[in-house]
Amino acid sequence: MSSRPDPSTTPPSDEPSGGVTAGGGTAGRAAPRVGPRALRKPGRGETSVRDMIGALLILVPVGLLLFSVGNSCSFAPGMPVEDPNSGPTVNVQSRLAEYAVGSAFPLRVPDVPFRANSTDRGPVEGGGTAVRIGYVTPDADFLSLVQTDGTAAGILATESGAAGRGEGPPLMRGTLDAAGLEWEVYQRDGGEPFRIATLPGDPDVRLLVTGSGSDEQFRTLADAVVEAPTAGGG
Repeated sequence: MSSRPDPSTTPPSDEPSGGVTAGGGTAGRAAPRVGPRALRKPGRGETSVRDMIGALLILVPVGLLLFSVGNSCSFAPGMPVEDPNSGPTVNVQSRLAEYAVGSAFPLRVPDVPFRANSTDRGPVEGGGTAVRIGYVTPDADFLSLVQTDGTAAGILATESGAAGRGEGPPLMRGTLDAAGLEWEVYQRDGGEPFRIATLPGDPDVRLLVTGSGSDEQFRTLADAVVEAPTAGGG
């Protein structure tokens, strides 16, 4: 009788099959897991300095923009209202003195209770030059004074934008008297009026006033420019 154990009666082993490999490892060890790892939130120390700088570069301009808008507007029910004291201010006397050098006509420097926020000089449709002063009134309305040696038709086409858009100029709506001058009033339906007058004693120099300012503010500006000293020219 053989003493070899009967395989059918040998209890199963709890050890993984395969035994020990030649390298000393366990042949039954589980194979390494392959495929994508589960997402995890990076640690605080893993946030790079570059990411922080990038976030600041985005947030700082946004903050400055909000600060600027907040300073230039005040709250009103339904809509913001621009602060008439905010924004740029220009020295009209100094600017017009520069424009007067070589000017074909003298430039007047009006003294008005409005804030001047812009000046400009440019050509007029059909010939001539326009010198502009932009004002902001205490009510946050706007007025533009134009002094020119161009024709009435030319300055109207230039200032109304009709020449650039290929449109006809605003229609004449009548005349009015202000500062001792007769002003022709031109206006499109629903648009701002363009008031044009010729200076007495100089038929080649005209004034144009337009903008959202009231009739009273227009008359204040008209009186000031007619009575104003000149900055030179000629």
